[in-house]
Amino acid sequence: MPNILLADDHDLVRDTIAAYLETIDGFKVLTAPNLDVALETMGGLDAIDLLILDYNMPGMNGLDGLDRARKGHPATKVALMSGVANREVANAAMARGADGFIPKSLTAASMVNAIKFVLSGERYFPFDFAAPETSTAPDSTFADLSEREMQTLEQLCIGLSNKEIARNLGIQEVTVKLHVKNLLAKLGVSNRTQAALLAKERHLF
Repeated sequence: MPNILLADDHDLVRDTIAAYLETIDGFKVLTAPNLDVALETMGGLDAIDLLILDYNMPGMNGLDGLDRARKGHPATKVALMSGVANREVANAAMARGADGFIPKSLTAASMVNAIKFVLSGERYFPFDFAAPETSTAPDSTFADLSEREMQTLEQLCIGLSNKEIARNLGIQEVTVKLHVKNLLAKLGVSNRTQAALLAKERHLF
């Protein structure tokens, strides 16, 4: 059973997320109101598999808190969570070794999938949570994909079905199938698994 430590200074946010995650089979969730308490908890009897740190809580000092957590507990996966931080912060966190960056704007199902993704050994960084609508993909391979096709590809990368993608994006399942068909053609791959592998190889997400 994976042990997750969720650190956030907003009681309602922290307790609501923790309560929801506790309903997921196989998750045990501990909580902390700030970085110092989180790091103290890390030294306790429970081995923590994933530490989720709110970017703006006391003690973080930007990404310094991430550095402290990774240096003190190198065997533990560490992800940042934020409702306000932008894409620049997420990229900086990735460069400094974060295992994931989880926007609070994610749906509950997407957040669970992101956590499972990180626990499986992958790195989770959403493509479009703060990107302007006019932004283009960083890799020319993906330059022809529309914004919605990029969103669909991101969902494919965390193993979601067409039905789950439709629910998360607020569109019809038949529309998702069309987006998948189009992005496969544009990427020159034959199935969704190949598309996800290509995106991961290019570190798109």
